[in-house]
Amino acid sequence: MIEVEKFCLENGLRVVVHNDMSTPIVSFNLLYDVGSKDENPNKTGFAHLFEHLMFGGSVNIPVFDEPLERTGGENNAFTNNDFTNYYITIPKENLETAFWLESDRMLSLAFSKKSLDVQRNVVIEEFNQRYLNQPYGDVWLLLRPLAYRVHPYQWPTIGKEPDHIRNATLTDVKEFFFKHYAPNNAILSIAGPVTTKEIFELSTKWFGGIESRPIIKRNLPKEPTQTEPRSLEVERDVPFDSIYKVYHMCNRKNDDFQATDLISDILSNGKSSRLYQKLVRESNLFSDINAYITGDIEDGLFVITGRIYNNVSFKTAESAINEEIELIKSKSIKEYELEKVKNKFESNFKFGEANPLDKAMNLAFYELQGDANDVNLEIEGYRKVTSDKVKEVAKKIFRTENCSTLYYKAKNK
Repeated sequence: MIEVEKFCLENGLRVVVHNDMSTPIVSFNLLYDVGSKDENPNKTGFAHLFEHLMFGGSVNIPVFDEPLERTGGENNAFTNNDFTNYYITIPKENLETAFWLESDRMLSLAFSKKSLDVQRNVVIEEFNQRYLNQPYGDVWLLLRPLAYRVHPYQWPTIGKEPDHIRNATLTDVKEFFFKHYAPNNAILSIAGPVTTKEIFELSTKWFGGIESRPIIKRNLPKEPTQTEPRSLEVERDVPFDSIYKVYHMCNRKNDDFQATDLISDILSNGKSSRLYQKLVRESNLFSDINAYITGDIEDGLFVITGRIYNNVSFKTAESAINEEIELIKSKSIKEYELEKVKNKFESNFKFGEANPLDKAMNLAFYELQGDANDVNLEIEGYRKVTSDKVKEVAKKIFRTENCSTLYYKAKNK
């Protein structure tokens, strides 16, 4: 069990503390409740752009990395649909450096034209290299708008197109920052050899003077229930045909979430999984096949994706996938198979808890969803899933009309 203590500053900054005496290193994690789902549909990619801009100098500190490196610290960040996360690992004796650096970034960035130009070019280059010029790189640029028609999950975190970043102005950037980057829109989680008292003192000293900002209440459009199957076929210069089938699924707080996650493991977690055994090893239809969930905070996607051998048609490959889906809907899963994926989940979850940084990240994420203490209930939630529940949830998800399929065809096959 992870022992957690929490407090909230007057400006709205929520702070979560876990005392871990097993390490001399402190993990400092700052989560902002802003992701790509909070962007203007005509100005996408801003949450991700900010992940880069936050390293381009703040109001009082021109270079973020230098003082951190001098004190033995390391840092990084990531953005997704739901939030943006910044993290630092640093020796305990130099922890105040992390508070100094992150509080100055929260106060205000430098907002120079030079920094914007540099980071804008970095992001556009990333867009080109990872999404446009890489084999299969544009898959999610195609899949998301196919599956989502209304909800802002319809674009990936990189954005819809490079021009949205290319055309970003300093005014746009400042507006986005002060609308979302604020103490009352952030969660700080600390894991390491610390006491709540000292974290309270440091938090008050460095973050307490930053005023809260007006945060507009999130009011995202609900994605309508999909009532007919959708499909898209594209041709690209890639070595193999690939198929991508995505089904709408529940959000993380839904009672069906754990069963849905376990279904993805039953189908595709490891070489003993159903899809690998049947479609790779026995039928020799796919060179590789996977099933996973996007795991979004709001209603997400259940994804099945496979690389098809050159002598196999899309029709044959898709029929084979559908047969396996029908089996999980119609036949009760045996207890040993369900127990196997539960055990695998539990061991992976506990292994993650052994790392103080993963612990700090998890605590911030669970606090974002309602309560950091819920991290201690996760394994129990998975343990409660029954064979009947698996079948019930599979029937809900794997409906023909709930599926969007991308046929990704190799040129000159």
